[in-house]
Amino acid sequence: MTDAHLQKSNSKVESRTVMGSLLDPTIQTHPNEFYKSLRAQEILPFDEKLGVYLVSRYADLNRVLRDPITFSQEKGYYGQMARGYLDELKEILREQGGGWFPDVVNVDPPRHARARKLVQQAFGARRIKTLEAAFEKQVDRLIDGFIARGSCDGLADLALPMAIGFSLSQLDIDDLAQAKVRDWGAAYLAQFSPLDSREQMLEIAGHLCELQRYLVDLVSRRIERPGSDMLSDLINARIDDPEPKLSFNELVATARAFLINTHDSTSTALANVLFAVATNEEVADHFYRADSDDARMTRLIEEILRIEPPVRAMSRVTTKAVELGGRSLPENANLLLLFASANDDEQVFVGPRDFDAGRAGLSRSMTFGAGDHLCLGISLARMQLRVAAKKVAQRLRGLRLGVPAEDLRFLPNIAVLSMEALPLRFECEEE
Repeated sequence: MTDAHLQKSNSKVESRTVMGSLLDPTIQTHPNEFYKSLRAQEILPFDEKLGVYLVSRYADLNRVLRDPITFSQEKGYYGQMARGYLDELKEILREQGGGWFPDVVNVDPPRHARARKLVQQAFGARRIKTLEAAFEKQVDRLIDGFIARGSCDGLADLALPMAIGFSLSQLDIDDLAQAKVRDWGAAYLAQFSPLDSREQMLEIAGHLCELQRYLVDLVSRRIERPGSDMLSDLINARIDDPEPKLSFNELVATARAFLINTHDSTSTALANVLFAVATNEEVADHFYRADSDDARMTRLIEEILRIEPPVRAMSRVTTKAVELGGRSLPENANLLLLFASANDDEQVFVGPRDFDAGRAGLSRSMTFGAGDHLCLGISLARMQLRVAAKKVAQRLRGLRLGVPAEDLRFLPNIAVLSMEALPLRFECEEE
């Protein structure tokens, strides 16, 4: 791996770029030394190939996340979408996909506060608690399907069908194959990576149009005949506001987020937990000791995801000239917030690359973000990960990789580091 470093001049430290880029597949797969070199720079480094400033230090990320007015998530989100083809993609979605449905929770304040209050009504603690028993049965059924083999693909056999199945059940959808949802999810995620060509954009657009047409029909039917599912909760949500409920477009966008966005991050998170258990004896020892202890398992998962967060980076755009990380930034500067690097910051976490089951200050982890845009489904994600991890600890003993670690392959993406497959072996603990 090529270490990043600032190109020093003999005097000032104004305009610097880094050696290496997050576009490099090797750096994407093994980024920690690159992150470390970024944090060591005197001023905020710039990735020329991506055209973004890399925000790698915890203090700088924390400042950005706590100031959503100066550092716009909305502009950052759409600035990275189908770069160079966004206007054409929007037109295709309007003509062939039922409309253009901007993401609800990625809007900037003050609109964000209204959207968050409405969407949160479908994620209440009481509702999440009532979901646990059914979710446990879902995870048990998945494990039942492969346990006799003594081996599985941690992604294809467990993490992905678990996350997708949960979303389908909560939206009360019974007419979609999980493979279709995976295809839609891959297309949605792909539009946030640099596109190779217009043809690639058109292929992605075809999947997104199909997804949107399905959701437009689903929301229309559910408005006409609401039920007890999460989408119906969103339809019925009300607040004291001039716009007291979610519009039709907002409902479609929120249904899309729950069906597509959440399963990628949740499945990646569980895969990261399983990988850590399978490759680190200390982690495995704590993991199996926590098989009946909710609090202990929750802390263990939080520490694993601090070390390897499912979402590694997100974009922001400055709305005015501002100084950050010792550098003067103009209005409309593109930033990439490196959550994984912040979680690795030695100024905040002692021995950040080391697993520490009793780590102090774990609540400072950036795994789920911070500030106004703290992950909206954080309680739901934590419940799924805790329940799934406990079931694995109870039923699949001696978890280990089924192939050498160096043989694992990862999907190319700047924001999310997802494995293509996770072959595992285990001994089953059954009566």
